[in-house]
Amino acid sequence: MALQESFEKQGVWLFRYRGVIPIFILFIGAALYAWRKFNPGNSLIEQQPYEFYYELLCLLVGLLGLVIRAYTVGHTPRNTSGRNVARQIAETLNTTGIYSVVRHPLYLGNFFMWLGPAMLTGHPWFILVFCLFYWIYYERIMFAEEQFLRGKFGASYLEWSERVPAFFPRWKGFVKSDLSFSWKKVLKKEKNGFAALFLIFSAFDVAGELIQGQSDYNLVFLAGFALSFIAYFVLKALKVRGALDETGR
Repeated sequence: MALQESFEKQGVWLFRYRGVIPIFILFIGAALYAWRKFNPGNSLIEQQPYEFYYELLCLLVGLLGLVIRAYTVGHTPRNTSGRNVARQIAETLNTTGIYSVVRHPLYLGNFFMWLGPAMLTGHPWFILVFCLFYWIYYERIMFAEEQFLRGKFGASYLEWSERVPAFFPRWKGFVKSDLSFSWKKVLKKEKNGFAALFLIFSAFDVAGELIQGQSDYNLVFLAGFALSFIAYFVLKALKVRGALDETGR
């Protein structure tokens, strides 16, 4: 099989399971975080004056990813960008807003959302391995997605892709989005990611304190966890009732 077809086939498969496979990396990160707590003397972060601020930095990195995703999703029409699971969906080609500076803003957001927990392990080599894994993993997904878009939109896609980079934004040439920002769509689509992010950070923190027999929990993580899960169930109920629905969004 030629590399082009092989990459596309791999990308289609990885796209379908893109929300599951990174969880295995998360388990590895959790194990390393536990090792750091069991062996504080071998860590450059553990029990240091700046440990609390470093962990907040990790959270901010994760939240940056969520902000990128929210900004992207909030400006897109229905059946384009989102949490499609089984197959690619694109009724229109997004070329304005954040799509005028980067072709795959959702995957850029995902990168930062996963980078935050990876940084929390405190192991530089694991962070580097994660970045390499993400590059190889999502490169296939982006390749398959672009093959789909190229086949559907033809010359319009080629013209857009020639001037807009795939992953690293180029801010020159930003074009305002054709659609206004929709908070309803963001709350409907991104509530899972918001809750999951605080769940991961809180679980790491609580597990770490229990390992060391302490109770000096990070209250920022725990408060964020409580608020995000209250918000999740409230938004879930609103979604079921159709309160977050918008025509065309």
